[in-house]
Amino acid sequence: MPKDQQSTPEEPPSSNGRQRPAGNGNSLLQRLKTAFGGKPSSSLRESLAGALDEAAGVASDPFSAKERSMLRNVLGLRDLRVDDVMVPRADIDAVEINVSIAELIKEFREAGHSRLPVYRDTLDEPAGMVHIKDLLGWMTSNALLTDEDLARRRSAPPPGHLDFRRVPLKTSLENAGLVREVLYVPPSMPAVDLLVKMQATRIHLAIVVDEYGGTDGLASIEDLVEEIVGEIEDEHDEESAPMIVPTDGGGFIADARAPIEEVGQILGEELEIGDLVEDIDTLGGLVFNRAGHVPVRGELVPFPGGYEFEILDADPRRIKRVRIHRRDGTLPRGRRERQPEGARPETAQPETPRSDSARAETAKADSGRTDAA
Repeated sequence: MPKDQQSTPEEPPSSNGRQRPAGNGNSLLQRLKTAFGGKPSSSLRESLAGALDEAAGVASDPFSAKERSMLRNVLGLRDLRVDDVMVPRADIDAVEINVSIAELIKEFREAGHSRLPVYRDTLDEPAGMVHIKDLLGWMTSNALLTDEDLARRRSAPPPGHLDFRRVPLKTSLENAGLVREVLYVPPSMPAVDLLVKMQATRIHLAIVVDEYGGTDGLASIEDLVEEIVGEIEDEHDEESAPMIVPTDGGGFIADARAPIEEVGQILGEELEIGDLVEDIDTLGGLVFNRAGHVPVRGELVPFPGGYEFEILDADPRRIKRVRIHRRDGTLPRGRRERQPEGARPETAQPETPRSDSARAETAKADSGRTDAA
């Protein structure tokens, strides 16, 4: 058969049933394979990151800004460790294993989480976790009236045949059998490995333990996913207030959990942090490092660069809120309003030019005072 009469295989339809366009155009995946095929993974990763940077702002860029941000986050996920994404120990909401069901309901309401870690005596003795779905299921099973219960009742049955007066609210969490397993991971574990482990085990909460077996923090699958897609807020999440708020006097009131990078950006180079930024993550850690102990409420902690930190709220374990101001009362460099070069901080009223007659009157008066003397 002549070549011009030979049949060519048809392009298979796409998954949505539409025929793929004919021609010599390759798919994006094929182009990526052609461009990066045979290269080491590190080189491929760098090439992809470079391609994302080059495509930014180009009219033919196939990615939106959000897609590009997510792709960069995926590429950077392997550099994150569990201690980069975990909730620190001081911020963990947890319940003791012998807590009553009534108290457990209140804890869920106050914490606003669907899962709560469970411990025995202290957080260093974790026992597992409790899920609000299990709690609701247990309460419903106790409140549900059976056919025999309904037959014995003389009054009309309650809505849904549920009588919550039957729920034993004094029962302890352990006796109710609501404690589930959790994962135990070291802080140095790669975040992507924990994500894979959570998918495989279907356990979405991990206790981060240090080398001595103590509880260092807590990581959930939401914490890991947020590293890729950004903050995930549901209907119950309240809009968080800024961690550093300026005051009328030129200083700041800051949450002790404020990132040290954000503090440095606001206060400028005058706040001499130096190499501490490599070892300290938060403002509270900076103040603790400078004081050498957990400062008490009302304590003043001086800092190089002319700043002074006043402890507004603290407990025996951690600092909560701090007021930042300069010891000389001047505004931090980041707060000073820009003035024209040579201008003074306080604007002085210029003298009104006086006429020659006014100057003569002044000279005459001065002469009269001299004669009187």
